[in-house]
Amino acid sequence: MSPRALDPVVIDRDLPFDPRTLPTRPPETGVLMADASGFDVAYVINPHMAGNIGTVDREKARAQWQALTDVYRRLGYEVHVIDAVEGLPDLVFTANQSFPGQLPDGRWVVLQSHMHAEVRRPEEDVVADWHRARGATVDKMSREQGFIPFEGMGDAHWFPGRRLIIGGHGFRTHRDIYPRIATVFQVPVVTLDLVDPRFYHLDTCLAPLDENTALFVPEAFRADAVHVLSALFERLIEVPLDEAVDLLACNGHCPDGKHFIVQQGAMKTAAKVSALGYEVVEVDTSEFLKSGGSVFCMKLMLP
Repeated sequence: MSPRALDPVVIDRDLPFDPRTLPTRPPETGVLMADASGFDVAYVINPHMAGNIGTVDREKARAQWQALTDVYRRLGYEVHVIDAVEGLPDLVFTANQSFPGQLPDGRWVVLQSHMHAEVRRPEEDVVADWHRARGATVDKMSREQGFIPFEGMGDAHWFPGRRLIIGGHGFRTHRDIYPRIATVFQVPVVTLDLVDPRFYHLDTCLAPLDENTALFVPEAFRADAVHVLSALFERLIEVPLDEAVDLLACNGHCPDGKHFIVQQGAMKTAAKVSALGYEVVEVDTSEFLKSGGSVFCMKLMLP
């Protein structure tokens, strides 16, 4: 049985519905990015950062960032840019500081993150202020319940085209936040337990291509989470572990069900995606890989 459109339930085992029977959700039309001129690796808060402090070529990183913004513009998206802020080198990863979406009545709501690492928490208000200036209602839900870590679209993903949220937890986001998220958006949330610190966010190990197909890294999930994923998507495509770790190939992004933007050199992953009929768009995010981020981390899709 499928839940009603407004059922705010949290599910972590057997899926009681087919996601493709849920109410539809309008496609995103905009992209939020933060200027990369202040990007650097200044501390270590994930395994990818180890050994990379002070190694970023800032000029190269800025050029890579610009190339990625150009890709989104070529695909027809309006790209909004937040200025760099001194002392916030990870502001560039705009998937992390918030979770935007529309309510059933069309109102735009943004859930403000509560970053796991204290050093990143000043980023939250910078992004929240931008959302407010654009007319969004910003909900500081984490603070109402005390400290519950939540890292926005790094861990919480809208299911492609449907009123359903997929939520990862285990390293940066706590599962206890998802009942609140389900209530705010009046949708079911399916949660997935992450178990490998190299895949500290859901966006490093799950990449939906459309409502039927997703890339994933099996090693990143508990066995029962893989079972849930197989119920969510009719086609699950494994990303080779070497490309997932070294090139963050599963941090690629398919914004429109047609194009898959991914770090260049992930040849096995690109071949699998291309064979399914998607157009692969390779970009260079090598400077950002030093911080444990790539394509998906560097943008926030907007309703």
